[in-house]
Amino acid sequence: MTSPRLQGLSASAAQHVIATAEALEAGRSEEAAQALAGALASNPDHPEVLRLQAGMLSLRGQHAEAVRAMRNALDKRPNDALYHNTMATVLADAGDLDAAIAELGRACELQPGMAAPWYNLGVLLTRGVRYAEAADALRRAIALAPHHASARAQLADLLRVSDRSDEAIAEYRKLLTEQPWAGMAWWGLADIKTLRMTEDDCTAIQRALGDSRASDDDRIAMGFALGKALDDQGRYAESLDAIAAANAIARRRKTWNAAGFDAAVDAIAAAFTPQLASVAQEELGREVIFVVGLPRSGTTLTEQILASHASVEGAGELTDLPLVIGEESKRRGMPFPLWVGTSQSADWERLGRRYLERTAYWRRRRPFFVDKMPNNWIYIDAIRAMLPAARIVVCRRDPLETCLSCYRQRLAGNDYTRTFADLAAYWRTFDRTVRHALARYPTHVHEHVYEALLADPEARIRELLAFCGLPFDAACLDFHETRRDVGSPSAMQVRQPLRRDTARAARYGDLLDPLRTELGMPRFGAVA
Repeated sequence: MTSPRLQGLSASAAQHVIATAEALEAGRSEEAAQALAGALASNPDHPEVLRLQAGMLSLRGQHAEAVRAMRNALDKRPNDALYHNTMATVLADAGDLDAAIAELGRACELQPGMAAPWYNLGVLLTRGVRYAEAADALRRAIALAPHHASARAQLADLLRVSDRSDEAIAEYRKLLTEQPWAGMAWWGLADIKTLRMTEDDCTAIQRALGDSRASDDDRIAMGFALGKALDDQGRYAESLDAIAAANAIARRRKTWNAAGFDAAVDAIAAAFTPQLASVAQEELGREVIFVVGLPRSGTTLTEQILASHASVEGAGELTDLPLVIGEESKRRGMPFPLWVGTSQSADWERLGRRYLERTAYWRRRRPFFVDKMPNNWIYIDAIRAMLPAARIVVCRRDPLETCLSCYRQRLAGNDYTRTFADLAAYWRTFDRTVRHALARYPTHVHEHVYEALLADPEARIRELLAFCGLPFDAACLDFHETRRDVGSPSAMQVRQPLRRDTARAARYGDLLDPLRTELGMPRFGAVA
């Protein structure tokens, strides 16, 4: 029987649509584009053709075009839960988390017996640091689809967030007993940094990688898990090979445009040059501490230290700042930073107050809070304009260690981590941007260096607290004793005392010389 969504299409066009859906499910945008071309030529306004076109455009990173195509599709099928689910995915990829969550709510309302929207809702609520709601949504998905491996693994991830790692490990192992190819369960185990994986784990993952039931998503996750397991066994060359294979699969979906990213960051800097002369309400934002930096550079550790202070709440990786900027771009009908030059003090004050309104939840118990979204380093100039009294802590770690750690980590949506060349290019853009910010805003931007913290913890923690305008609190020295939800990959590590054995690059020796070359560093063993 023909699906109602395919009605109005010829048999040939319907086959093109089905092939497109299969290619999109596998994350192959070019294959999807080829399959959809015939249907687009003959049925450009058909809702199912538009829906799949939206998915294809989103996968390619053409977010505005994807949203427009999906809105056209929804206009034709406003009561189709699947269409609202797809719209949510497109909006989430475009960075509009609030709108995406609302679309999923509508999908769940229209078809409460469909598991996919509940699962996607759980994922997005987790990203929005709404953990209790996320757990409820994931449980609904699992009740509807008990074998939904990704939902079960995501729910186990939430156990890690709340420092219940033993329970999480048990859930991952149980899931893998039933579905040995469940990639996200393998990665969940690997992402518990304090858990040493075994030779048996290596063998089991290698066997599962050949299982015909494993999807590309499973193989990507298993590749990173195998890399961690092989690293734990000291098999460093094999570890890098496993990770390279996983990254190769991911790059078939989407490649990183390093030059385009660098130009976009430069455009932001240019939009704020010369520096804004003045803003209204100079005390606006004094309750906010932004912690920024590359992933795996100590941002979670820094937040944990600050959140151990009696006056500070650790909010985690909040999406509110980019969402506020996105709201303003939508209101003005032009992308950031094109509207910066026409903004007045009152506009920046309005945006600052909007951010504080969105984040009021995090000031219920304590007067200060930490917004630890690493990528907010891109918006340092905007933060200074919106929230002139906010403090911005830039976390740094040795660039080789940082890039290696990012390369080994399954960082969804961070496509610059797939190759050494892209990682080095991203690091250079970050380095240039924050050096400029430190010079421009010396009283409001502070550099917090991981290696310096390890060398003299108390001095660096006192310096950090003083920069944030906070009195010294001895609890910050014993940050590992602070009990709170932590949603980042470093969740287990920050619940332990400082370790001085986290550097890994030397273990890989000359295997990392290609990365050293990209970073402009001497080869392994070379005399400086």
